[in-house]
Amino acid sequence: MDISFEFFPPNSSEANKKLWSSIKLLEPLNPKFVSVTYGAGGSTRERTHDCVSKILRETSLIPAAHLTCVSATKDETEKIIEDYKYVGVKHIVALRGDMPDMKKFRPHPEGYKSSIELITRLKKDNFDIIVSAYPEKHPDAESLDTDINFLKKKIDAGASSAITQFCFEIDHLLSFRDKLEKADINIPIIPGIIPSTNFSGIKKMANKCGASIPIWLEEAYEGLENNLEERKKISEEIAIDFSINLKKNGFEFLHFYTLNQSELALSVCKKLNIGYL
Repeated sequence: MDISFEFFPPNSSEANKKLWSSIKLLEPLNPKFVSVTYGAGGSTRERTHDCVSKILRETSLIPAAHLTCVSATKDETEKIIEDYKYVGVKHIVALRGDMPDMKKFRPHPEGYKSSIELITRLKKDNFDIIVSAYPEKHPDAESLDTDINFLKKKIDAGASSAITQFCFEIDHLLSFRDKLEKADINIPIIPGIIPSTNFSGIKKMANKCGASIPIWLEEAYEGLENNLEERKKISEEIAIDFSINLKKNGFEFLHFYTLNQSELALSVCKKLNIGYL
């Protein structure tokens, strides 16, 4: 089973140490790529670039840099693209992005109006373009069908694979895959999973991105606010069971949203015998 990991650029020296400790621990698993996020409103633009560049210089990993349309002119985006080309980045996760205030998307008057426009531009330089997909639909989409139609347009513009938003019910992914097949979408769809002990944080993230929290998951963490070890055990078991179910149902690639923490992702991969240790 293939794997990839997502990291976010650190905002302090302590966070930087934590990130690079995680990267070094996960590197021997030989992921297909590691992605580096781009904060809301492009708020981590320089830190994302620095992190991606360092991964290229100092590791054997293949970085995929996140790039969004938010709060940037086309000229500013062009500068970022040229910088990535210069340092040798070949993979881009192309996204619309979130506004700094997390309100409804407002395109920059001199910028790209959508991820489709951004993908079209990136394709001119032959980047390998990864996009997002939403098994429970994007929060801004009218319906799952309209969201799938938008994904199809991203593929037509040049996307070669898609990472899904995390979800906790295998049925969401299976139903989503069926709908994609009916829509003649056949690029690799990489399920995203998020093993984390911070359940309250996961709920907040899920609320923002439109991922549902099933009752059984709420019950699993109930009363464990002060029991980190039990939360670790439960989080690991859930991630392992979910991964096994995915493989049984034909998925051969997993994308871990690590939140810059290696312990759970490393443990899950070891117990599933994923990667090369």
